[in-house]
Amino acid sequence: MDERYNFHAIETKWQQTWSDDNLYQVDESDDRKKYYCLVMFPYPSGRLHMGHVRNYSIGDVIARFRRMQGYNVLHPMGWDSFGLPAENAAIKNKIHPASWTWDNIAYMRTQLQRMGLSYDWDREVATCHPDYYKWTQWLFLQFYEKGLAYKRKAAVNWCPSCATVLANEQVVNGACERCDTPVTTTDLAQWFLRITDYADRLLADIDQLTGWPDKVKVMQKNWIGRSEGTEATFGIDGTEESVTVFTTRPDTIFGVTYLVLAPEHPLVDQLIAGTAQEEQVRQFINEVRAEDEFTRTSDEAEKRGMEIGAYAINPVNGKKVPILIANYVLGGYGTGAVMGVPAHDDRDFAFATKYNLPIQPVIKPVDAELPEPLTEAYIEDGVLFNSGDFDGLPNREAIGKITEYLAEKGQGGFKVNYRLRDWLISRQRYWGTPIPIVYCDQCGTVPVPEEQLPVLLPEDVEFEPNGKSPLVTSETFVNTTCPHCGGPARRETDTMDTFIDSSWYFLRYTDPKNANGAFAKDRADYWMPVDQYVGGVEHAILHLLYSRFFQKVLSDMDMVAATEPMRNLLTQGMVLKDGTKMSKSKGNIVDPDHIIEQYGADTARLFVLFAAPPERDLEWSDAGVEGCYRFINRVWRLVADWVDDAAKVKASVDPNALNKLDRDLRRVAHLSLRKVTEEISERFGFNTAISSIMEMVNALYKYRDEAGDQANLPLVKECLQFLSLMLAPFVPHVAEELWSALGNSDSVHSAAWPQWDEAATKAEEITIVVQVNGKVRDRLVVPAESSQEEIRAQALAQDRVVEMISGKDIVKVIVVPKKLVNIVVK
Repeated sequence: MDERYNFHAIETKWQQTWSDDNLYQVDESDDRKKYYCLVMFPYPSGRLHMGHVRNYSIGDVIARFRRMQGYNVLHPMGWDSFGLPAENAAIKNKIHPASWTWDNIAYMRTQLQRMGLSYDWDREVATCHPDYYKWTQWLFLQFYEKGLAYKRKAAVNWCPSCATVLANEQVVNGACERCDTPVTTTDLAQWFLRITDYADRLLADIDQLTGWPDKVKVMQKNWIGRSEGTEATFGIDGTEESVTVFTTRPDTIFGVTYLVLAPEHPLVDQLIAGTAQEEQVRQFINEVRAEDEFTRTSDEAEKRGMEIGAYAINPVNGKKVPILIANYVLGGYGTGAVMGVPAHDDRDFAFATKYNLPIQPVIKPVDAELPEPLTEAYIEDGVLFNSGDFDGLPNREAIGKITEYLAEKGQGGFKVNYRLRDWLISRQRYWGTPIPIVYCDQCGTVPVPEEQLPVLLPEDVEFEPNGKSPLVTSETFVNTTCPHCGGPARRETDTMDTFIDSSWYFLRYTDPKNANGAFAKDRADYWMPVDQYVGGVEHAILHLLYSRFFQKVLSDMDMVAATEPMRNLLTQGMVLKDGTKMSKSKGNIVDPDHIIEQYGADTARLFVLFAAPPERDLEWSDAGVEGCYRFINRVWRLVADWVDDAAKVKASVDPNALNKLDRDLRRVAHLSLRKVTEEISERFGFNTAISSIMEMVNALYKYRDEAGDQANLPLVKECLQFLSLMLAPFVPHVAEELWSALGNSDSVHSAAWPQWDEAATKAEEITIVVQVNGKVRDRLVVPAESSQEEIRAQALAQDRVVEMISGKDIVKVIVVPKKLVNIVVK
């Protein structure tokens, strides 16, 4: 074993050995218990960043540890490789998105391999490969056949910079989540998936996810936004039309003084056509449609509206109320219509006051009257008045009674509503999965037959950010024949949201080379659900919710047994530098290649695992990296000092042949092993596990210096073996080299995780604090098994204690086992 730690040589050697030996390849024939460890796959942007290094190091520790515990571990990697950045790069650099993407994949794969990650590269997938997106298209067709995929014209979120539609989940604070450009709305015919059909199940099953962070479950619950209430149908005066509203306060329906429609509501055009105010209303609609949903619904935003000249008829009292449109009502949420009850809602009160609309109170306190006129909305509980036959009822009781009344009249009833809306999946971009649909003048909308999949992306396209899909520029793609009648037809030119690709990739990993199906059920059922998933909390209501939806649909189709995709979820924190997230614009990027070149992959891994608990943000520290490098060198020198003698040792440790110095070292070693095991398996406390290993290294150095030539070599070898095995999940190259140097022929990563000897962890002596009236006055060292009476007697016999209590009365002596003695005197 070289005296110098040459990380370049060591890491290159063992990476090649692991690859040659196919060390991390697994299959379903193994009789060990399965364990599926998965880290969210990356977008191939070109280079890894330190967030990647941290994320993948966390997953690798878990995978390596479980493998050493005797599990058959699936730990795959792939590429979420469709998406807008590749297309933008094509426009900017005059290069095809495929070339840019595959070059990036090649470079990033090399970076991942240099980190020594234990991936089964034989299962690598890329969502942009036809072998993958063929099955994405096939899954879309299954959704289509089940009525879960449909196309309709809708007001959609539009990013002017990206020139594409965004799903609601991709709009953050009114801006595009990718480029921060303010989002507007526009009308387009778009494809949707009926995720709302699964809203109840997605919500009900959240509480079964006991291995998920509470914050993620709360975010999903809030996004689904289930609320119970009442639907009420208002007729429209002078027409056969009607408008349905959803409300959680039917007890206030007699106080409705106006109705508000979303500017996008389909009835608005019909109601304003040919009226005197049509032009003015349309101008207002255009102004509102230019605003994003976040702005329109923000509490701070000005609530703007106008009357459209039509009237609605209240179903409970027949009164006519004016119909308005307003910016705070959204066409895609609920029914796109709300009833205005200004007397009992703060927002409605402010709106009615602004536009001089009537205010009709219908609930008052039990033992008091409301002021006239009202100066603010009355929002407390009370009893109904001005409410016909319901006068005198407590308002909470009236909620059910009025709902029943509406149901009996056929003008409403009980209704469950959701904030969640159907998933808009159309994108007007090239670099994505083509939607396998053709349009025929004779046959209408026709799905592409399975035998004609994949519908391949064409090469002859023009990349211009003009709001239209580049696919429309390819005549060879657009013009096709109808699968039904053989006549001329046109292909769908939108591609799918890339979150479709990532909503099932974990299933493809279970059977990645299957040419006859997306995956075989028996293989998916062997591996699924994922036992441990690692990724960012920013995906809580995007990828994680969509993946749950896909899994439930595929389970309903009997394609897979599991109804949830991930059993446990770990959301890691970000890597910060100078207190902020690393970014090129801030100039605070740390290049992983530079760190690996200067210190080695093991140092990079050790730092990101040691600097903070995985769920917390990590502040980058150059000094911290140096410290981890010094620690590895310290371990290296320690083993190098002993390795020649220790490697020759065949005998095991005889606990009865150890002196006190030996027993102290063995106790630290077995305590460290217990601590590391518990921290990894129970809490993902990687930082505290590494701290315990560092304490053991300190103890080994102390033992070396004190024992000298009298060191117990079987004990030394046991400790060094423990050290190598405990380091293996964290710094795999160093651990492998040390394990080999100690005379082991198999890989440390194939070795069994060691077991600690509980008897060895017992302390022989303990230190007891001695207090007099609560103040520390002395300490004493006693045998660990001393009785309370013995400890009490020794404490009272201490010279300093005798001096302190001399001439005083002892009120009581409190003995806290193994901690302290408090003598109370007066």
